[in-house]
Amino acid sequence: MTTLTIKDETASGDILNEIRVMVENERTTLKEIITTRILTEVKVYNKSKPEYFKGLIQPSEAEKTLNGFRVKKRTPIDGERQVYVALDAFLNNGFFVIVDDEQITDYDREILVNSETSISFLKLTPLVGG
Repeated sequence: MTTLTIKDETASGDILNEIRVMVENERTTLKEIITTRILTEVKVYNKSKPEYFKGLIQPSEAEKTLNGFRVKKRTPIDGERQVYVALDAFLNNGFFVIVDDEQITDYDREILVNSETSISFLKLTPLVGG
């Protein structure tokens, strides 16, 4: 297993958020990285249900704030739905992913990763999910 650090960045390079995820193999795909990232965020949120969800995809019953996405009822978030919305957003240029200074445009492309691999998500539009 390899631990990856994923950063959410602005176009100017400011880091908005960091999350650490575990991937099983050093050869993986961007689709697997996105899926693992989303499911990790949802798992962390669902475990304690804080007022704010700090993740890539805005849950459908949340409002966007400066501190993240405020979840009104603090109900569990559907991880599968969030993954679906994230993958669809990637395909529709809702965000870009840069791996070791290279933009990855095909989420099925195999990527060789290790603990030093640099992964950045650049979000372009507000995303709403489940």
